[in-house]
Amino acid sequence: MSMVRLSRAGRLAASIALCSIALMGCSKKAEEKADVAKSQNVARLGEDVVTTQELDNEFRVAQVPADKRKDPAVVRQVLGELVSRKYLVRQALDAKLDREPTVLLDLLRARETVLAKAAASREVAKKSSAIVGSDVDAYISSNPMKFANRQVASIEQIVVPTNAASQDVFEATREMKSLDEVAQKLTALGIAHSRSTGALSSADIPADVFDRIRQRQADDIFLLRGQPNSVFFKVNTVETRPLEGEAAARLARQAMQVDLARSEASLASVEAVLAAKYEGDYAEIM
Repeated sequence: MSMVRLSRAGRLAASIALCSIALMGCSKKAEEKADVAKSQNVARLGEDVVTTQELDNEFRVAQVPADKRKDPAVVRQVLGELVSRKYLVRQALDAKLDREPTVLLDLLRARETVLAKAAASREVAKKSSAIVGSDVDAYISSNPMKFANRQVASIEQIVVPTNAASQDVFEATREMKSLDEVAQKLTALGIAHSRSTGALSSADIPADVFDRIRQRQADDIFLLRGQPNSVFFKVNTVETRPLEGEAAARLARQAMQVDLARSEASLASVEAVLAAKYEGDYAEIM
């Protein structure tokens, strides 16, 4: 009688032990899943989370090099901006701003812009992958001012934010004969600017602009307007510095990709015009 009781007690103990092991296993798996989920989140704002994938995408969009993505200063800036955006988005959704007609149109436009850019980028990437060494060599031979006959101008320059200066300001500096005069005028108008030395290459600016540089007079002051900055500059020297080898090939490929992007944009514009059927007054305008 006592032996039977002992056997049942043993079986009960064994069952409890097996259940305990099973429960421990289930608990461990749950903890592992929780750890995995936790590792995919880098921040939480109430019910909203910021994932590692989103942060990686922010690095990609900001063109942050891979070796800088663990830099605390870079992470603070990029992640801080992402969290701020998430916070404002939640405020907008809580206020039901996503239901307003103009906001809906802006969201639709943003979606179309992203998709259009993705379609164009895919075509450029496809054609870029077909570029071979002979294509690169032909491009280099066809553009001597970018490569074999490349020239570099050593300059003194004043950089000014374009949006800080009106057309009248640029006109007022047109007849000035020195950068000192330009600097004095900008200072008098309260326009922020910086002065430094630099270089301009015939590989990087339009040929007609560089031709003017080569034909310059001793006291000529040039102006290159752009975004976000415009540059007043005086040329000190111009010398020939050929670009050869791997550096030339790399620049040629980049330039060819830019040309492909422009070509694809022009082609898409033409095809869109041909495919579109305009209506009403817009049929006559277009």
